[in-house]
Amino acid sequence: MASILRFRKLCYVEPCSSLKFQSFETPKIENRDEGGVGSKTENLLEKKQRKNKNKKQHREWRCMDSCCWVIGYMCTTCWVLMFLYHSLPATLTGFPVPESPGTRLKAEGLTPLHPVVLVPGIVTGGLELWEGRPCAEGLFRKRLWGGGFTEIFKRPLCWLEHLSLNNETGLDPPGIRVRAVPGLVAADYFAPGYFVWAVLIENLAKIGYEGKNMHMAAYDWRLSFQNTEIRDQALTRLKSKIELMYVTNGHKKVVVVPHSMGVIYFLHFMKWVESPPPMGGGGGPSWCAKHIKAIMNIGPAFLGVPKAVSNIFSAEGKDVAYIRAMDPGVLDSEILRLQTLEHVMRASRTWDSIVSLLPKGGDAIWGNLDWSPEDGHSCDLAKKGYLQTSGDTNFNNRDENRVFQVKEPVKYGRIISFGKETSQISSPQLPRHDFKDLPNKDSATNFTSSCGEVWTEYDELSRESIRKITENKAYTAQTLFDLLRFVAPKMMQRAEAHFSHGIADNLDDPKYAHYKYWSNPLETKLPVAPDMEIYSLYGVGIPTERSYVYKMSPSDKCKSIPFRIDGSADGEAGSCLKNGVYFVDGDDSVPVLSAGLMCAKGWRGRTRFNPSGIATYIREYQHKPPASLLEGRGIESGAHVDIMGNVALIEDVLRVSAGATGIQIGGDRIYSDIMRMSERINLQL
Repeated sequence: MASILRFRKLCYVEPCSSLKFQSFETPKIENRDEGGVGSKTENLLEKKQRKNKNKKQHREWRCMDSCCWVIGYMCTTCWVLMFLYHSLPATLTGFPVPESPGTRLKAEGLTPLHPVVLVPGIVTGGLELWEGRPCAEGLFRKRLWGGGFTEIFKRPLCWLEHLSLNNETGLDPPGIRVRAVPGLVAADYFAPGYFVWAVLIENLAKIGYEGKNMHMAAYDWRLSFQNTEIRDQALTRLKSKIELMYVTNGHKKVVVVPHSMGVIYFLHFMKWVESPPPMGGGGGPSWCAKHIKAIMNIGPAFLGVPKAVSNIFSAEGKDVAYIRAMDPGVLDSEILRLQTLEHVMRASRTWDSIVSLLPKGGDAIWGNLDWSPEDGHSCDLAKKGYLQTSGDTNFNNRDENRVFQVKEPVKYGRIISFGKETSQISSPQLPRHDFKDLPNKDSATNFTSSCGEVWTEYDELSRESIRKITENKAYTAQTLFDLLRFVAPKMMQRAEAHFSHGIADNLDDPKYAHYKYWSNPLETKLPVAPDMEIYSLYGVGIPTERSYVYKMSPSDKCKSIPFRIDGSADGEAGSCLKNGVYFVDGDDSVPVLSAGLMCAKGWRGRTRFNPSGIATYIREYQHKPPASLLEGRGIESGAHVDIMGNVALIEDVLRVSAGATGIQIGGDRIYSDIMRMSERINLQL
């Protein structure tokens, strides 16, 4: 009987493959007289339970194995693709490569005339280590940012520690010195194979530019703009470099090409260079008129970006919301315990530069609870006629009724709404928020002591105050600053000493001579330089983050972010709401409103912001995704970084650098509704 039960166990209870590992000898049976069949059956059941338990434990750890396999597959795929990329010839038979703008314009006789200064934006510039903690042994003058990023995998916590700044001063922590990589290599490539400035630099070189008449104004993009001067003398070195290039190139004025945050960094520079010391550079009121021919702003974040709000508030954006909507457990794994977003928040809240990108102008520019300049915007790209136009470059000839068709009302002015319904209901139904009524930090003492080490400033808040923030409330560009001051007090107190986000009532007020106002185009004047030109060059036709639907995080654990974008909040087909994010027209990072308003209205003609009437031009580039893999990231892309490889934009930069004016390259080229939006904004000029 025992032999029959054993045979049954092998064939049915256990997998048949286990027969390979069993002995064909007759099993030894002990205590025949005492146990009998019943005892043997109980032993078999106990073994089966133990085996099932072991299998269950084994399956619990398979998530880790799967992650390792996924990472391995991704790395292997990248290596194979890079090998193929470097192995393939430059051109393939039957696939002609379009002629680069530099080659074509050189054949037309274009030659260098004005020196060119490139100003990178946030995160695209390389950073290298000059002094570090013991965990960073062997990394002297190695790139911590903007390179291979191998140190993220080797020593992630050490890497984050060295990229963080002092939370009190916004400068170097004790024993750590990380500095900007100098030269053109600082931002030519963000990572191997991922260009930023490389394509533009190459095309400038094709018409004759080189090191003597082309310069990359690298700076530490983590710091506040004035702190780049206090710590590194970056503004002084830029002033000296422009003066040197002006003298050594036949007293030709410089063409400055800033990108993204570099746009407002250079705006700060222009005010600094003409201001008297010790706060300014002492160049005098005519310095810009003497040294600068044109400023060609690429993807300009003149008035900030809403994604800076979500970055400070929850270290999120549309990509994180999308990942959570697809697989909620990826970023919140209980097995891996990565706490990726908490680590990102802990480091990024020491970077004052992020505060420079918060929306400027308040409700007057970005809208209130019931109104916004984008009212009526349609997110159904199939109905946006400007995406299909091909020869129309004058906005006055456009059919004004093509866009502004709407399926459902969208209140974009509510940059943060807790709940989808809150983002849509009428404003009288919304509760008012008063942060004075919220529990102070003293009530959170017991909570933080139980958590131990404080990771983010959320660990200093009580759960009661966090809950009250979310009670069906919506926050506009005006009130969200109160929200951020409450949830990130150290960061905001430190950074708001360096940046301002309002609209000046009287620009002749002496208080606006302080450097905190210099990077806000609504609180400072352009230099008196009537012959200078200012361009706004940006992509259109890509859904860009404008406002967010939030919810409370399901996790109530210590050291966790209590808020997250509600990835389950979606609108109907063709809606502007997807995965908890409301979208408008832009370049994937900067909305059209921020990129174009100053050149469309604030600086257009002689205004209080532009007292000498500097000529301004808007050049928009319709986004067109790559037609094939051979086009890489596209030669007609309008995306925020990929636009640096846009052939039309490169041609505009090359022609102006070679001496052309804004009128000669075609003046304004507008496809979006920026002119109509600017008419809706009541801005005192």
